[in-house]
Amino acid sequence: MAWLLLASALLLLASATAQDCSSRAFSNGRSYRLCNALPVLGASIYYTYHAENGTADVAFRGPSGTNGWVAWGINTEKASSMGGSSVFIASQNGNGVSLLDTYLENTSPTFTKGNLKFTVVGTPSVDYSGGAYTIFVTVALPGNNTKQNTVWQAGPINNGEVAAHNFGGANLQSTPNLDFLSGSTVGASNSRQRRRNIHGVLNGVAWGVLIPLGAMIARYLRVFKSADPAWFYLHIACQCSGYILGVAGWGLGLKLGSESVGITYKPHRNIGIAMFCLATLQVFALLLRPDPKNKYRLYWNIYHHSVGYSVIVLAAINIFKGLDILKPASGWKTAYIVILATLGGIALCLELITWVIVLRRRRRDADKAPHGSNGWNNGA
Repeated sequence: MAWLLLASALLLLASATAQDCSSRAFSNGRSYRLCNALPVLGASIYYTYHAENGTADVAFRGPSGTNGWVAWGINTEKASSMGGSSVFIASQNGNGVSLLDTYLENTSPTFTKGNLKFTVVGTPSVDYSGGAYTIFVTVALPGNNTKQNTVWQAGPINNGEVAAHNFGGANLQSTPNLDFLSGSTVGASNSRQRRRNIHGVLNGVAWGVLIPLGAMIARYLRVFKSADPAWFYLHIACQCSGYILGVAGWGLGLKLGSESVGITYKPHRNIGIAMFCLATLQVFALLLRPDPKNKYRLYWNIYHHSVGYSVIVLAAINIFKGLDILKPASGWKTAYIVILATLGGIALCLELITWVIVLRRRRRDADKAPHGSNGWNNGA
């Protein structure tokens, strides 16, 4: 059930975020053979490749307010960084819309006109309409290669100057390899984004669905005598599968973190490490589980329940932090909220039902003890 819910949510989100970039009309009657709705920052790119001279006509469209800037370019040195890119930066000030072409030596450049690492044919231009900049340029593709490491970015304007963009979420995912001939996108950014999504899905299913579901099974099904010992095996199955998937997602998160030098999401990382440690303690504690009649069983139960519920609370917090980092479409967070609310609603109903059963059982047992034994003795 958990898998079906998340899989359905992901499919809906994929279709919701897909964009139709083929119907865009441009000024001066410009038209392009191919287009791609880029995966982040709401951007899109339109282009026509000319095989006879190895050039490409490009129109890059990036949404932005009048107090922001957008940039597009080609990285001739690295596959997944703005550093080493030759870019065109569109912005505006009191004098209107302007376009700066520059070479970024690193990720903290000075935005001054510089020598691009490829040839520009004609004069680039830019316009601003409909809440978006559109950069028009014709470039000679470096090395006469149709596959290029393209980059794009967006950020704010402060005091009339181009300011640094956000160094998290979508701003780190804008570096795909684009084939100007076929229109396909491959390379580091797609692979990284795919792994980030896998990290999110694994942890969402494991810590956000399976672990709470296993806890609910242990708390509520054990009340029904007919469910014994099935509830125990279902509880173990949910918790073990959740732990295995969670460790896989946790390990993938560490790998992604090691690839993001200088970028650390400390709260998300620290909570994740704490969850892993607590969950691992739960696994080892199972091996030391006392017999139900053992005098230490009460203390083991207190420990087991406290750690388990702590993991569930931390998991919910960290999943929301992860969604804030990924910055996906709002449907992702909505889907998780729906799942969380559903589990919470089921738990509330079962809490009421099981308390009624337990109280009735206690009352029945209490009635039997005094009247059954004392009444018989008095009669004797």
